Amino acid sequence: MFRRALAASAAVTALTLALTGCVAKADLAQAIAVDITDDTCAVATPTASAGAVTFALENHGTDANEFEILADDKLRIVGEKENVTPGQAVQFVAQLEPGTYYTACKFQQVGAPIGLAEFTVTGEASAVSADEQALADQAVEQYVDYVRSQVAELVPAVEAFAAAYAAGDDATARSLFASTRVPYERIEPTAEAFGDLDPQIDFREVDAVADGLEWTGFHRIEKDLWPPAAGELNSDGQDALAGWAPSTPEQRQQFADELVADVTQLHDLVTADDFAVSLADISNGAIALLDEVAAGKITGEEDWWSGGDLSDIAANVQGAGVAFGAVRALAESKGDDGEELATEIDTQFTALEQALAAYGSLEAGFTDYAELTAADTKALSDQVNALAEPLSQLTHTVLGVAEPES
Repeated sequence: MFRRALAASAAVTALTLALTGCVAKADLAQAIAVDITDDTCAVATPTASAGAVTFALENHGTDANEFEILADDKLRIVGEKENVTPGQAVQFVAQLEPGTYYTACKFQQVGAPIGLAEFTVTGEASAVSADEQALADQAVEQYVDYVRSQVAELVPAVEAFAAAYAAGDDATARSLFASTRVPYERIEPTAEAFGDLDPQIDFREVDAVADGLEWTGFHRIEKDLWPPAAGELNSDGQDALAGWAPSTPEQRQQFADELVADVTQLHDLVTADDFAVSLADISNGAIALLDEVAAGKITGEEDWWSGGDLSDIAANVQGAGVAFGAVRALAESKGDDGEELATEIDTQFTALEQALAAYGSLEAGFTDYAELTAADTKALSDQVNALAEPLSQLTHTVLGVAEPES
């Protein structure tokens, strides 16, 4: 049995168009243009003043791309905009302190950085009022605590899941797969900031092959737990058995140990004294989590073998809601526009959560994604669209940058 209906592509197309975002005509003169192609990443100017820096991204290539801002070590990601689709024009706002950074793109969101170029931020960060600083400090403290709490839940859950898988107790491992992933999916943008950790933990088979990486993590284990039958296709429409065989007991133990080690490393990183996030990280993280839904979850490509995509979607939405909640008071402090935006985002979050509730819950479990019709996925994608539009304005509002207009 083939586990995904390709008819869902119509819903995905509608969603991708909505997530293109609105680029402010008035802001384009102030924003730094970034011309993206499959093999170039041309940033119009190599310098900017400290504070909220707006980049106007345009993808003139043939496939999805990603824009990254790297720290001076060229490894740590301090800001990124994923899923910039062909023909898309979208703004990305990053809060940057004085210093040396590097900009780059990633064609198809995998592989080595393309067009790596030095980017210098000068001056001093814009001053903020004492009240705004207090709200900002509160938002950061709350979100750091949240990330740490989610990773604290993730580690023992992964240990139990990995132990069942390694022992060959597939029934138990299958029953734990979706719930084990929930804490990770709620904070995935944070994990993505730590270089290779996210690929090691959460890459799909097609991503690993494209990037030339060893395929490990959740989805390597998933395919063992829900092995394809002869004639089944993977998410790229290729023979699912080509170049793949069920893992041996020794390989199972290796994959289990690696997953536990990787999430333990993630725990150590986020509980370290020097772990920090910025306001832009929080608000852009909310947007990125919704992008995650659009990029692979709404298509059913993420959990291709288990059919657990609705659980991942619900976790992404919850994580986006928490990130929004952390900065909501700061957004509302910006005046009537900020209050109206917060109210609209709240309304659309509620509507999306209600739409997901028709198919189950994180506590009781969700319908297998293969059982959804094209009409079902279209309705869900429409509701994601309705949330994406106001949420795309959140970073502009929180950082005090002029809000984009369609």
